[in-house]
Amino acid sequence: MLNQASLTIRLHPDDDVVIARAQLVGGTRLIDENVTVAGLVPPGHKVATRAIKAGSPVRRYNQIIGFASRDIAPGEHVHLHNLAMGAFERDYAFCTDAKPTEYVAAPATFMGIVRREGPNAGKVATRNYVGILSTVNCSATVARGIADHFTRERLAAYPNVDGVVALTHGSGCGMDTSGEAMRILRRTLGGYARHPNFAGVLVVGLGCEDNQISALLGAQSLAESPLLRTFSIQDTGGTAKTIRRGIAMVEEMLPRANDVRREPVPASHLVVGLQCGGSDGYSGITANPALGAAVDLLVRHGGTAILSETPEVYGAEHLLTRRAVAREVGEKLVSRIAWWEEYTAREKMEMNNNPSPGNKAGGLTTILEKSLGAVAKGGTTNLVDVFEYAEPVAAKGFVFMDTPGYDPVSATGQVAGGANMIVFTTGRGSAYGCAPAPSLKLSTNTALWTKQEEDIDLNAGRIADGGTSIAQVGEELFRLMLATASGSKSKSESHGYGQNEFVPWYVGAVM
Repeated sequence: MLNQASLTIRLHPDDDVVIARAQLVGGTRLIDENVTVAGLVPPGHKVATRAIKAGSPVRRYNQIIGFASRDIAPGEHVHLHNLAMGAFERDYAFCTDAKPTEYVAAPATFMGIVRREGPNAGKVATRNYVGILSTVNCSATVARGIADHFTRERLAAYPNVDGVVALTHGSGCGMDTSGEAMRILRRTLGGYARHPNFAGVLVVGLGCEDNQISALLGAQSLAESPLLRTFSIQDTGGTAKTIRRGIAMVEEMLPRANDVRREPVPASHLVVGLQCGGSDGYSGITANPALGAAVDLLVRHGGTAILSETPEVYGAEHLLTRRAVAREVGEKLVSRIAWWEEYTAREKMEMNNNPSPGNKAGGLTTILEKSLGAVAKGGTTNLVDVFEYAEPVAAKGFVFMDTPGYDPVSATGQVAGGANMIVFTTGRGSAYGCAPAPSLKLSTNTALWTKQEEDIDLNAGRIADGGTSIAQVGEELFRLMLATASGSKSKSESHGYGQNEFVPWYVGAVM
């Protein structure tokens, strides 16, 4: 637990910087550090505690977050004007920190929905939706028209159905039918079609698109059934006819979708996607470590957690490779890092294009610093496997999925891989939700919680305030995850977020 009296937060004895708890003005004496602040330092930003020569590495978390671009004096604000990226060697030390997981003797339970039929038979759901998927952008309007028919009033006869949602996207044509982009799109759509949180799925196509329904089903080993229906606009004969036909198909599914009940199931059926967005200087101090503590509890109870956003573990990947259960697992992660380095170079970008302007305003200077805070979401247990984007997550425990850092794209891949819940930390205030998986949001600081409480499910800023510990908030979050998996609505669900946040990753040329 942090000391309330201190004006700053020191994360490691060997760090070159401390973090301001509140705005510091020039002349403020930091008694704990024996330095005087020079100039204005915003909350969440860094203050140098010793002289740093130009070109020298700067450490936070006892890890390199960048290099001084000029001499930095004690008490000076450390940010974009005097801290820059630089190349340095990382010691991957594969598997050196791997250790046996201490599983609990009596795992926790939640009230889940066990699927008895359809493409997700045998899986456990945390929600009960009917989904409408578009194969191509051209069928998106029809898909939405079908879903829009099913208002709360029209679904009143089906109290066990959480809703009918349309998940549409902007691709599906103008692409190589055998290329990487198509494989990723089909893998994503297939993962949603099989997702346990969908009681039934309707797939709507145009008819002439590159992503043909038959090819999608074949690539994903899916077959039509009463709870997995498909059809196209061109075969049906236009927009209005297609919407009417789609409504009729969903109406046929609803009685079977409603015929479910929740029952106690082990926490091992919980698969949680880990996200952070609108990060700030407190993210790696409060909400991310608290989520990491909850992940450790989840893993000890037999569950699964998916860390992602490969550009946002860049520079911190060596902390994950050390936790790999086998060298090949660590090497899979390193190979994805190398792919991203080549990918960004090919697009005439660099990895440090991330952090975003909002991240920087919140105190994060380089991607190295952001990544070191981001990996804290993954807790401390072993890294058991690494997956491609939207690939089915077959392992139990802490895993990694290769995704972009853009939150909707990243979470879409996680849900396609099987995540039946998302937990999302934010320091600036992200507007996000996810269908069909409920999404919980944690604030990194109390000021955000106070301003945006209607969007935030739990305030981890209490850790920085000195009122509680990382472990205590982690335990609280774990219990909230179980309650949400049992049916309690998250704040984002109450606001209707989720359909627009379905964004499959598009890689490659648009033709």
